[in-house]
Amino acid sequence: MKKKILFVAACITGSTLFAQLAPQVREDSSKTLDPVIITANKIAQKQSTTGKVITVITKEQIEKSTGKTLSEVLNQQVGITISGANNNFGTNQSLYIRGAHAANTLILLDGVPVYDASGETSQFDISNFSLFNIERIEILKGAQSTLYGSDAVAGVVNIITKKGGDKNFNANGILSAGSYNTYKGAVAINGKNKKGDNYFISYSKINSKGFSAAYDSTGKSNFDKDGFNQDALRANYGFKPLENLHSRVYGNYSNSKADIDAGAFADDKDYTYKYRNLQAGSEVKYLLHNTGITFNYNYNWYDRNYLDDSTDVGGFSKYQKGNYKSSSHFTELYANFKLNKNIGLLAGVDYRHNATDQDYFYFPNFGFLSPPISHDSAKTKQFSTYTSLSFKFENGFNAELGGRWNNHNIYGNNFTYSFNPSYYKDNFKVFANISSGYRVPSLYQLYSEFGNKKLKPETSTNIEGGLQFVKENINARIVLFKRDIKNVFAFYTDPVTYAGKYINEDKQKDYGVETELSLRISQQINLSVNYTYVTGKISTKDFAGRDTTYENFYRKPSQTFNFTISYQAMKELFLSTHFKTVSKFYEAQYAAAPYQMKGYYTLDVYGEYKFNNNFKVFADLQNITDQKYFDIRGFNSKRFNFNAGINLNL
Repeated sequence: MKKKILFVAACITGSTLFAQLAPQVREDSSKTLDPVIITANKIAQKQSTTGKVITVITKEQIEKSTGKTLSEVLNQQVGITISGANNNFGTNQSLYIRGAHAANTLILLDGVPVYDASGETSQFDISNFSLFNIERIEILKGAQSTLYGSDAVAGVVNIITKKGGDKNFNANGILSAGSYNTYKGAVAINGKNKKGDNYFISYSKINSKGFSAAYDSTGKSNFDKDGFNQDALRANYGFKPLENLHSRVYGNYSNSKADIDAGAFADDKDYTYKYRNLQAGSEVKYLLHNTGITFNYNYNWYDRNYLDDSTDVGGFSKYQKGNYKSSSHFTELYANFKLNKNIGLLAGVDYRHNATDQDYFYFPNFGFLSPPISHDSAKTKQFSTYTSLSFKFENGFNAELGGRWNNHNIYGNNFTYSFNPSYYKDNFKVFANISSGYRVPSLYQLYSEFGNKKLKPETSTNIEGGLQFVKENINARIVLFKRDIKNVFAFYTDPVTYAGKYINEDKQKDYGVETELSLRISQQINLSVNYTYVTGKISTKDFAGRDTTYENFYRKPSQTFNFTISYQAMKELFLSTHFKTVSKFYEAQYAAAPYQMKGYYTLDVYGEYKFNNNFKVFADLQNITDQKYFDIRGFNSKRFNFNAGINLNL
């Protein structure tokens, strides 16, 4: 009841402010409400000219989130829930778009897919990205496999990084400290030389004593703190070997170590998790008149190690060690052509190669050795070709029609399509999207002791439609969506033999609604409100072979509400507050009914003061009402905590 009152009060407050103060809006703010985007169809275009549903986190928003993590910023966006975003550093963070499985969201780095091929699924750990290195973020909802391939079932998150600046030399840095003995620091230099070549180099570090990842339900077990340390280095260099040829090479390296626990409600005093990630690649663009040709190459290497030699868990000596390595190659070539003033063509091909080495050993009173996986045999190859036609007319009608053919060396071929019409007139946009997506089995699902090479790819159909209003300082949008997934990946345990393996279940059907409002009330006050409702069910066969349907939205609340209001009190002082509430949700349990988790709310406050263009101080206070809540059963979330520091630009 309390959450409902807060929700209604926030809506009434937003409506009242809108009614009373909307006439004071500035005339030029529409520029920020209709930004140029690139993720919709891989070319720069105004957001109003596409029927796809895109949320843009701008450079300005990121700069006014200093000290936050990428997960904390994404967790405030409409249609997104990140389970574990406010848990201890080093714990799993799962990003759900519109309630889909975390592996059904594709992470892009400057438009290039990144994933961890050593995992049970291939989802990428976004904690590897520092907000300090990010220029802006584009979130594209709905099935996007036609342009971006596997895993883009629910959407893509395109993280666009900082590049070299216009000045000959620029340096900036951040240093902060906060709760749980957490210290963060980052420094970067960028610029350009006399030839016009540009560069960007940065180093960032996080060190935290942390708190116990596992929840001590008795309060008497003296669970130890679980610390975290991460070092990350990023560099890119852009140059023009020819007049119309733009090239860029880049590299990212992160090295992290986390203390982790034995599981829900279970402490472990010397269980550690180490991982290293290396990414390197290049981008070449040739631009001439109405034609653009782009070549991308990305190499992604992951090395994860788990080590536990505890003597305090379960009363028995225990030793376990797991090593998981993977390498991924992504190569892409695409071209866009302007056929005439109304029609554009995009066509491309890409190739993906993944391989992994894995071994696991467990020793309680007897040894268990998991069969090792070698990159010589545990590998997959994919080749795809895709094309898309875009139509833009002066009367406001726009549309995109595309398709992709994909060939996988294990299961064979599959095909996806997309059709995205929209009509923009007098500040109103009506849009509809009909598209399909797919997700290929991971290397673990194919080659581990539980693997199944007969797995078919997950395939989906996505239908959405809505209305958007953009005028001066107002941007309001409502979207209805429906997603059907076939051949859902699931882990099956035989009730008689207890043998387990991965299988395809039948159908997953999800649907929901997103509403959002961005409003610049005055030159000083901005307001943002969003609400998401999503639910779904799976239809499959039970142990007896009978058809059954049940809700399976685990760790994903059906209702989420975010309210943010910011105030530029003076030129130097900026303040904002963010309120979030989620409904009850469920946690799956083995051989038992799902456990109901309570809904909760959090209230955060952020402030910064600029002494000049080169120096500011900031403070970020989270969960200021000190709510005790859980995203994941048996694991702690942060209570009241803060982070404060300085930001320098030279």
